[in-house]
Amino acid sequence: MLFNVVGAAILAFGLYQIHSISDVTEGGVLGLTLLFQHWFGLSPSISGLVLNAACYLFGYKTLGKPFIRNSIIAGTCFSLFYALFEQTPRLWPQIGQHPLLAAVGGAVFVGFGVGLCVRNNGAPTGDDALAMGLSRILKTRIQWIYLASDLTVLLLSLSYIPLRRILYSLLTVVLSGQLIGLTESFGKNTRKSAVGNSD
Repeated sequence: MLFNVVGAAILAFGLYQIHSISDVTEGGVLGLTLLFQHWFGLSPSISGLVLNAACYLFGYKTLGKPFIRNSIIAGTCFSLFYALFEQTPRLWPQIGQHPLLAAVGGAVFVGFGVGLCVRNNGAPTGDDALAMGLSRILKTRIQWIYLASDLTVLLLSLSYIPLRRILYSLLTVVLSGQLIGLTESFGKNTRKSAVGNSD
């Protein structure tokens, strides 16, 4: 539970201090809601609610009740921490003028923050619930699930977002996805080997 709280705080900090002011778009559910808003005039408040609910339901079906409990903690803490950070000044107000730095810096916060939650069976957003469920079903490392879903959304977003901006977004989602996977799996193979040797 503690790691879900800490991970949610790191994620909220990175999104508020970097992504929200850098104009680097996202993949996954967030990017999809922006796409729907542009082409169909559908508010993200509606599409985001529906898409996230569907992802969490999928996560519950594939990962069970402990997943939902941990995700409620992670998701609630993310919202609370984001609201708290909104009351604080921007630490890097000019970071939007340095999109490469924003893409890399944002990826570090997102990757490590989400990675801590996922490692402890919690999903702070619907994207994470979907990735965790698909990783379990397909028996594929979670970073490749993130990459596939983010690439799909970013390619669709080329229909209304300039290529230059998409490239920075591509960089941040590739880096954050890999960091999530590394954080989630760090030390697990070592522990498994130790258990196997003790047998």
